[in-house]
Amino acid sequence: MFDPVIAPSGTLLGLLQRGRGDGTLHALTAPRAEALAALNHCVLRDPRHDWQVENRSLYYARLFLDLNGELDEIEAHLFDTEDVFDADESRTGLALAVLGHLASYGRRDALLLLRRYAASGANWAWALDELALRDDDAGLRALAVPVLARFATDPEGEAELAAAVRDAFEPRPWRLWADDPRESVATRVRAAQEAGCFDRWQRQLRPTGPRPGWSVQAVLDWAQQGTERGAALHVPAARCLLAVAGPEDRPEILRAAAGGADGARCAALRYLADRNDPAALDLIEGAVVTGSATVAEAAVDAFERMRSVAAVDRARGWAHRPDPLGAAAGRVLACLGGTRDKDLVLGALREAVRGEGPDAPTLWTLVDGTGRLGIACAAPVLRHVYRETASSHLRGRAARALAATDPSFPAGFAVECLWDCEESTREIAARHAETGDARVVERLRRLAADPAEEAEVQTAVRSRIGPDGAGV
Repeated sequence: MFDPVIAPSGTLLGLLQRGRGDGTLHALTAPRAEALAALNHCVLRDPRHDWQVENRSLYYARLFLDLNGELDEIEAHLFDTEDVFDADESRTGLALAVLGHLASYGRRDALLLLRRYAASGANWAWALDELALRDDDAGLRALAVPVLARFATDPEGEAELAAAVRDAFEPRPWRLWADDPRESVATRVRAAQEAGCFDRWQRQLRPTGPRPGWSVQAVLDWAQQGTERGAALHVPAARCLLAVAGPEDRPEILRAAAGGADGARCAALRYLADRNDPAALDLIEGAVVTGSATVAEAAVDAFERMRSVAAVDRARGWAHRPDPLGAAAGRVLACLGGTRDKDLVLGALREAVRGEGPDAPTLWTLVDGTGRLGIACAAPVLRHVYRETASSHLRGRAARALAATDPSFPAGFAVECLWDCEESTREIAARHAETGDARVVERLRRLAADPAEEAEVQTAVRSRIGPDGAGV
């Protein structure tokens, strides 16, 4: 997927790209044309770094409803000639998901647009999944012929159809079409369903990788073979070692962890760390110093998985190291440390923001640890992360940490979090936002009545308002 360009956090576009609640609040007070232009920019140029873990579609759909936005630009984007040449689902996926939510809110124009795109667009499978959740049986049956026409009737086309049926995220349309009164439709779909099932069965009969009875050396060789062909197999190899290795095999595994080939060394380090072997920590430190980049990364990952008292003690000594192992030590203390480790965790948090910025991957764990340990003096750093990060998930973690460390959170960021794009962040806000603000009470009532809202959020809302809708 493309790397999105994120506008400054103080702009309307930057707020909407980040999915912040303030984005919605600012858009509703901005000139409508300006707000719609920024909204369409976000929908047509997905701003998420990872669409699989970050939510935006419901957030943008709700703003479309509030602004009574037209769908002309989405339509032009979906049916642009570029759709013929760029079938990457990242180009159209967010727009289709927004249309799906709009259809669930009763926007007929969104439903019709999804039907048109499912019939003729490149990312038709995504559109069909959206319709599977929102359209009626008649609407889905009408799509059977144009969808099946995408697949040739030769063996290659039928194999592609079987794969499409097998991998469909929402099976409802295919089940409807299997019972279609038109014999030409039902026969093809049933055959594809049977072929897909047969495909799975064949794959199960042809497993690859370790077999019962493999020796420790065979598992290590398999891990090394994976590294040589560019496939990281050290994690499954370590699990295999847990199954096949006995006490008598420890010297062989220690030798591999100390200086074996990269794949075998990574697998051995992971195995020893998972078993909390007494030699694991020294071997991990040695691997970071002497190993290749691949081995050093695997060693750091193995260390972060350790949960022993010895690992926490070693983390206290490593926390000042200016290398990946020192950064990992800070994260271990954030997860497992105690009150005595507050300064080390705070130092790691500040150093990460200063050195890598508000989107550093290491911040996810450090922010959680700051909240877990209740480090009140970290609130200014957490507020900075909250405002500036482009990751809505990291912002949600910062909000959770602020709820535990910042007395101003209920009357401050918690209010805007009620409009946030992430349901977990809205849930935090529903539990903490100060109800003295009239906007809060009205927003809680709206979330309680919205059928698209997540159950966890509505449960949190009900804990704040009475059965008659009055605030408590």
